[in-house]
Amino acid sequence: MAAARALHLAAQGLLQARRKKAVKADVLAAIRQMGVLQIDTIHVVARSPYLVLWSRLGDYPQAWLEQLLSDGALFEYWAHEASFVPIEDYGLYRHRMLDPAAMGWKYSAKWMAEQGQAVAFVLEHIRANGAARSFDFERTDGKSGGWWSWKPEKRSLEVLFTSGVLMIAKRHNFQRYYDLAERVLPSWDDSQLPPEAQVRRRLLLASVKALGLARASWISDYFRTRQSRASLARDLQALVDEGALLRCTVAGWDDGVYVHADHGELARSAADGKLAPTLTTILSPFDPVVWDRRRALELFGFDYRLECYTPAEKRRHGYFTLPILRRGALVGRLDAKAHRAQGRFEIKSLALEEGVRLSERLVQDVAGAVTRLALWHACPAIELSQTQPEPFGARLAGALQDAGLAARRAA
Repeated sequence: MAAARALHLAAQGLLQARRKKAVKADVLAAIRQMGVLQIDTIHVVARSPYLVLWSRLGDYPQAWLEQLLSDGALFEYWAHEASFVPIEDYGLYRHRMLDPAAMGWKYSAKWMAEQGQAVAFVLEHIRANGAARSFDFERTDGKSGGWWSWKPEKRSLEVLFTSGVLMIAKRHNFQRYYDLAERVLPSWDDSQLPPEAQVRRRLLLASVKALGLARASWISDYFRTRQSRASLARDLQALVDEGALLRCTVAGWDDGVYVHADHGELARSAADGKLAPTLTTILSPFDPVVWDRRRALELFGFDYRLECYTPAEKRRHGYFTLPILRRGALVGRLDAKAHRAQGRFEIKSLALEEGVRLSERLVQDVAGAVTRLALWHACPAIELSQTQPEPFGARLAGALQDAGLAARRAA
């Protein structure tokens, strides 16, 4: 199992710490390696896409991500969920735009049918005035805002986005600017649309490559492709027969796993015990390593649930717990908040997984990851509250102080 984890982390860019300071091109390279960068707006620590990149790249200016979007190197669409995707993969998602009704809640055919005039107004406004935010449209339905209470103009923007009529031209302070697709991507013409069978093949191969190794049951989730088990099995066998995929085994699993042919040498190194994970870092709840909760349990033995949507009194670990990756294992979870204006990084809870052995090396590894994350947020003061096991807290606080941070245990 250790070899399987190492191969997965290598494919995800999480095997070892970077030796060189990241440059802007590394952000794009990391997204290409993952194939997709999921978007989420919760930012008690950092918004998920920025944190996913930090886990792989270390310190980097967050503005680089938005710059790559406005430069046209990335586009946004429903890939895994709402995601940043390399622009060269636009054609792989165009079929979804042409059949938006198949996208479920992400598109409302009823809204388009009943609110055609309102949708047309929004579209004409953008056509005449250029890229616009939802904020640029005054609410006209008399209701207050809310998570599930989008104003009509926002709903119209979203259905036009899902159907590919609009694209996200840029973001500023993480707010989307919607514009006509032909202005954002003028080089695209639907004559370039690849056949659906080719799209399915390319996404299947990309899923396996990004995962490093994949059980058949993991594959469809990565890019949210829809395919029956029988059809997927046929496609996998065909790719094995042509040599595009390798079929391997993992000790303890009855079913085989698939490895992209490009990772053949990497897989052999993992099998020989030569692929040693050394990175310790903090992950986003929407990192590809953990976004499939079943896969995280099967591969890492990590039973993970994001509890921000759980009533406070029913939470076990905290509002927005971040998995702690240490040397190839998921060893704990961190519930934190960055108080940037005060320069204070609050650790509400830090819990090690059951069975993780408390050692000086573990303390130093975790302290190093927490230090890097806090300083990335310009928070040199760390306040440490609850820890499990309890003795871990004092040792961690000492290690943070040794690293030069103003660390203290909360009263």
